[in-house]
Amino acid sequence: MIADLMYLFPLSQSALWTGFVVFLRVGAMMAAMPAFGDQAVPIRVRLALSLAFTFIVAPAIAPTISPYPGGLLRAVSQAGPEVVTGLFFGLFLRFFILALQIVGSIAAQSTSLSQLFGGSAGVDPLPAIGHLLVVGGTALAAMLGLHVQVAAYMILTYEMVPVGVMLAGDQVISLGLGEVRRIFELGFSLSAPFLIASLVYNVVLGVINRAMPQLIVSFVGAPAITAGGMILLLLTAPILLGLWHGAFVGFMAAPFGPIP
Repeated sequence: MIADLMYLFPLSQSALWTGFVVFLRVGAMMAAMPAFGDQAVPIRVRLALSLAFTFIVAPAIAPTISPYPGGLLRAVSQAGPEVVTGLFFGLFLRFFILALQIVGSIAAQSTSLSQLFGGSAGVDPLPAIGHLLVVGGTALAAMLGLHVQVAAYMILTYEMVPVGVMLAGDQVISLGLGEVRRIFELGFSLSAPFLIASLVYNVVLGVINRAMPQLIVSFVGAPAITAGGMILLLLTAPILLGLWHGAFVGFMAAPFGPIP
């Protein structure tokens, strides 16, 4: 019996090492993950979610992880890059929340609602429109299988960056700048209806002001643009969130590929 237990010791050591290495990357990704890693989620819940995703990801990539190297320095050199890699891939998912914040800020500024602040799902103050879009987009992603897509995305990261490989600095800069540019493009594209409405409003207001100089157009125009902005948000929010979710899922399926 003792011999059988001694036979299990190497297996248990290998399983613990595999789980630890996977947890480092998964935990770092969960720190920046939308929905699962938000500030509103308690730390204990985030830790439990990190462990749950570790149990999901570990069996899929266990054959690619080399055995425990047998020394502290070797173990650190192999496991250390996993934290950086996890943060790298996790921040790209957080960027999509930034895109919704950009849409909300531009929409609020265009409709004279930028001073109306609502509660924030994170730590950054947002206009009410931005808060609505962030919460709505996060809820939409969660209802449409975010946990499954995130697990597949985590496994896919091991194909792009194997265990123990440190990301090159030039690669981080080039990929990071490219994704930041595309996120801003996505945010500005989704906010285009509000920009167009603001342009039309200002042109019409200018024409009315020239035709009737004695009329105080701000008294008439301010309620109109506010009501029009809220109606436009009611009509376009489902479409905007659908397009945003398609880009979000498309990135997790094919990171750094073209936005659908």
